[in-house]
Amino acid sequence: MSRFVDRVTIHVAAGNGGHGCSSVHREKFKPLGGPDGGDGGNGGSVRLVVDPQVHTLLDFHFRPHAKAGNGKPGMGDNRDGANGEDLVLAVPDGTVVLDAAGTILADLVGAGTTFDAAQGGRGGLGNAALASRARKAPGFALLGEEGQHRDLVLELKSVADVGLVGFPSAGKSSLVSVLSAAKPKIADYPFTTLQPNLGVVQAAGDVFTIADVPGLIPGASTGRGLGLDFLRHLERCAVLAHVVDCATLEPGRDPVSDIDALEAELAAYQPALDTDHGLGDLAERPRVVILNKIDVPDAAELADLVEPELAQRSWPVYRISAVTHQGLRELTNALARMVAQYREAHPKPAARRTVIRPKAIDEAQFAVTPDPAIDGGFVVTGARPERWIAQTQFDNDEAVGYLADRLNRLGVEDELMRLGARPGAPVTIGDMTFDWEPTTPMGDDVPITGRGTDIRLDRSERMGAAERKQARRVRRGLADDTEADE
Repeated sequence: MSRFVDRVTIHVAAGNGGHGCSSVHREKFKPLGGPDGGDGGNGGSVRLVVDPQVHTLLDFHFRPHAKAGNGKPGMGDNRDGANGEDLVLAVPDGTVVLDAAGTILADLVGAGTTFDAAQGGRGGLGNAALASRARKAPGFALLGEEGQHRDLVLELKSVADVGLVGFPSAGKSSLVSVLSAAKPKIADYPFTTLQPNLGVVQAAGDVFTIADVPGLIPGASTGRGLGLDFLRHLERCAVLAHVVDCATLEPGRDPVSDIDALEAELAAYQPALDTDHGLGDLAERPRVVILNKIDVPDAAELADLVEPELAQRSWPVYRISAVTHQGLRELTNALARMVAQYREAHPKPAARRTVIRPKAIDEAQFAVTPDPAIDGGFVVTGARPERWIAQTQFDNDEAVGYLADRLNRLGVEDELMRLGARPGAPVTIGDMTFDWEPTTPMGDDVPITGRGTDIRLDRSERMGAAERKQARRVRRGLADDTEADE
């Protein structure tokens, strides 16, 4: 038996970008072939697309993790790596995307509507793209960026024109079954309906959809019963229909008190999409009262008593029987007219055009603040410096020198000097902390020594091959520290 799932948490991960390649062209009789390392491919993105054939979030309930393909690394002979394959996830119409904090990121309504759930990482540049007048054959390449990782909450809000509201066992499912071809579960006990049921109704040449929302009870707007989970399925409904059980035998209940209790819950519930669907608050939606089960003699008498009182509220009142089909034709024609009138008065908002706002040239692209955790230290924040840190091979002196040049050109060094940073001050960018040396000149003014090296960086603390071999022997227990001192 299929299950209906209307709220899930998914974990999406975009693909990582491929690393750039550091390569030099080698060919007989061409000793100065130059750099020919290709760029890495971009990582694949994760996208959510509305598919009319999908009606539930059940697939995400069983498979909440989704990852796109990684980009391939670049290769020699100027061959770029292949881009990672995008991952397209089909979602039902009416899906709302929220972040972990509950902020609405997208309202996906309409077939083909797309939302980028996670952006793939960019591929790193190869040394062919990094060649310049000063670095004619760079001995390094840039690393690919990591793809975006996000935890998203998907909520399904049914797209229906008419929403049936009522207490449990009021006959909502039976009404949907006779008005449309839907076959909801019907039984003689409360809370038979555990999921919204949608039906398509044809009346007088018009077609509209009707939703059977699980039964509501007082306190539903605060989480009592099943109402809080399913009240959101009423947010997109243009017309709300109160289905009243006139044949109930429960003491203390009557049609008027049932309607008053449900109206209080609708007024207390605050839809999250007021500004998005354009239909206004639930309390402002058109109402219709459906007095059900009048085929029972006592129910017909009760309907005669309460109908004048309900008519004073300026709500249309219809007496029906889902069993004998009495009054159904009048009801469907009236619902079709109300839906058409309300949709005409509240047209769907026009599709939003993509607006591109380029950043100003002189806009600050980074910020330098004192480090609260390290005395005399500083923290550099900004999209570009943090991205450059992630792209750098820190085991390559030339790559580190290239990073220093990029930060210097951006103005980071000038800002550190303005804030009073001293030589050797710890500076943190992203997840990397290093000692700042303000006297490091620009790369264009420094002769390049060898591939992978930078004369400005005195890496005297780097272990030589003999030292690394001895340290490895010590770790394996084949030697001790005294031999290293000798």
